[in-house]
Amino acid sequence: MYILIPMDSDDAEEASLVKINDVKVWAQLLIEEGKVIEINHNVDKDAFENYSQAAIVIDDNEYVWPFIEQSMMVLVAHTQRSIEDIVEAYLFKELHDLAY
Repeated sequence: MYILIPMDSDDAEEASLVKINDVKVWAQLLIEEGKVIEINHNVDKDAFENYSQAAIVIDDNEYVWPFIEQSMMVLVAHTQRSIEDIVEAYLFKELHDLAY
């Protein structure tokens, strides 16, 4: 599964989840069998070769209609900020569904 995350840096170790309006770079993670297989970065969320099935946002107030229109699942990481924490929360189903 490909997951799209708005980040403040393309350094996978130091990057943090940010609001969509504050994004510096988008990270697209490929997760298979509970492991991160690859991480790609791009300044344009629509420029990735592979379609993302899910998008992670920082809170319920983000403007997510472009993701919903593309039939992406939108999950909220209320407390997780690093890629490692977000992936762990995703795998253990600790991310929240978007509250409308």
